[in-house]
Order: sequence, then C-alpha cells, then structure tokens
Amino acid sequence: MINFVELKRTYDLYACEYEEAVLKAMRSGWYIMGKELSEFERQFASYVGSKYCIGINSGLDALILAVRALGIKAGDEVIVPSNTYIASVLGITENGATPVFVEPDEYFGIDAEKIESAITEKTKAILPVHLYGQACDMTKICSIAGKHNLMVIEDCAQSHGATYCGKMTGTFGDIGCFSFYPTKPLGALGDSGAIVTDDEKIAKKLFAMRNYGSSKKYVNNIVGVNSRLDELQAAALQVSLKHVDDGVDYRNRIARRYLTEIKNTSVILPKCNPNSRHVYHVFALLSNKRNELQKHLFDCGISSLIHYPIPPHLQKCYTYLGYHQGDLPICEKYASCELSLPIYNGMPHEEVSLVINAVNSFKG
Repeated sequence: MINFVELKRTYDLYACEYEEAVLKAMRSGWYIMGKELSEFERQFASYVGSKYCIGINSGLDALILAVRALGIKAGDEVIVPSNTYIASVLGITENGATPVFVEPDEYFGIDAEKIESAITEKTKAILPVHLYGQACDMTKICSIAGKHNLMVIEDCAQSHGATYCGKMTGTFGDIGCFSFYPTKPLGALGDSGAIVTDDEKIAKKLFAMRNYGSSKKYVNNIVGVNSRLDELQAAALQVSLKHVDDGVDYRNRIARRYLTEIKNTSVILPKCNPNSRHVYHVFALLSNKRNELQKHLFDCGISSLIHYPIPPHLQKCYTYLGYHQGDLPICEKYASCELSLPIYNGMPHEEVSLVINAVNSFKG
C-alpha cells in the first residue's frame, strides 16, 4: 500500500541531525522556556522576515491567542474562508466572536473579490487561510483591510515557505499563525506552533499570554494560558527549518509530475496563482466522481484523503450560526469533489509514477 504520508521517510532523511539536536536538549536539563526555544524563535522570525516569533504549543492555540491579543471578543465579527479546516474558525469562536464565511476562489483561497460585501459595522478583522500551501491574494486583502480599518490575521498552518509576490506568508498582516504539526511543510515531532508579528506591543502581550499572562515570575498583569513550545520540539524544529526549502522543492517536483503527467478528463487539477510560490502541503484535485476515484485508488493500493468533507458552516457545532446546505455553494462543491494525492518529502519517485498511472487508469 502506498500511504498518503510516511513521516518515517522524512525523518530518516535527517535522522542523525534530529537525534543529536534532541539529545542535546535532553541532556541540558532545561525543558521549558530555554535556549532552544529562544534560538528557534530567532531563526524562524528571520526565515519568514518578521521581527518577532512567539513559540506556542499548537497551531490552534496560535489562532486563539492571536485573535485574543488583538482584542477581538463577543459581538465582533471576523471574515474567514468557508472552505477551511475548522481550526481557523475555532480561533474566532473560542474568543466569543462570530465568523463570517466567504466563498473560495479558483485557487482554493478566500475570494478577495467577495470580501467587501461581507463587511459590516461589527467586522474587526479578516482571517485569510493559505490553504494547501498556496498564498491568498494578499495584495487585495490588505488593501481592503486598510480601506476599512480592519486587522489581518494570516492562518499559515499549511504554508511554511510559501510566498505571494515574493513576500512570505505570515508577514502581510498584523499577525501570522503557524502550526508545526508533524505532517506540515515545517514539521515538529509532535504538536507545536508559533505566531509572528512586527508589532512590538502585540509581541510583548503574546509572550506574556502564552505563559499564564506573566512577563515576570509570579507577576500576572493579564489573563493568560499555558501554551509554550517546549525545548525538545524547539530543538527538532531547528533541524526541520534547515531543510524546509529542500522539502518545498521536493514536493514541487512531485506536483509538476502530477500536473504534467496526469491525463484524465474525470479530474480537474489544481491551479497555481502565478504570483504565488506554492509549497504543496496538499495536492488537491477535484472530481465529480470523487468517491469512485478514491475507491479505485485504494483498489490500486494507494491511500488518498479528502480535505474537507464537511465545511465548517455545516458542522453540527456551528448550527447556532444559522447556515444551511446551499448557502455557500462553491465551498460545498469543493467539499463534495476534493481528493488529495500523496505528496511529501521523501516519497519515492516510483510511487509517484504508480499514483499517476492509477489516476490515469480511472474510468470515470
């Protein structure tokens, strides 16, 4: 069976470096808020081009704390894409605010042309999600935000290393939120995340918020949480960061093969915005025969995944928002047609060929 992802293969590429880094951190005797975290924060801020990086224990916590740090609360609205993983929405609702969903464009990102019509007097921020590893139209989004005096929170959970017009995702808005879940382009060996910003005031607030609201031991000036990126993960992430661009290049080589060698009229291949450097965290195609195609691939010994079969606005937990089937037809169409093919750093070229042949042999 060709698995959708095999993390052991990616790990094996740099195993000696990971083991040396983690062992060093273990032997240090300091496991929380130490030198490894400070060094990773410095390196990651430099990599993306931000002044500050705040290590957090997950991508979801990064979103929750980012929304909170900007003072967004109950009664406020945040514009968010309709076709995203539910974490993007949870970051809003965990703070009591209301998500306002906007349909996606042809690149799976939020349709910037539809944002202004969703703005009300309650709107405080736009939360674009760089879905599957491709940047949204940040030029248009930031222009709208500036025109309406709105904040911008970027969800970069899948877009490590992605750029728009040569600028890294996470650096366009007020805050950029990252997940380092092991399958991500920049992955840790467990849950972890980070927030980046150029705003010193926001950064200081977030440094305190992640540590019980304390910037000085036993002095708590704000209400905070325990959401700290630990030393072992920070050490592993320094290794991952050294090789993140190699992984981006590797996945792009696989993507180019898929885009040029898959020849089947039953599938629609993903489009890449010419202004975007896609990192292909996910290779998402569309098919009206999605379920049949997935079964065909399974019968050929290939695992695939669906991102995401139930959009957030139709999840039971968000019934109270009042959305119904048919309210967001483009998003719902994607949810019924999307299928993701295996793509990861270390995937053998022979397996890529088998995936291509299997898709091409599907009789839709």
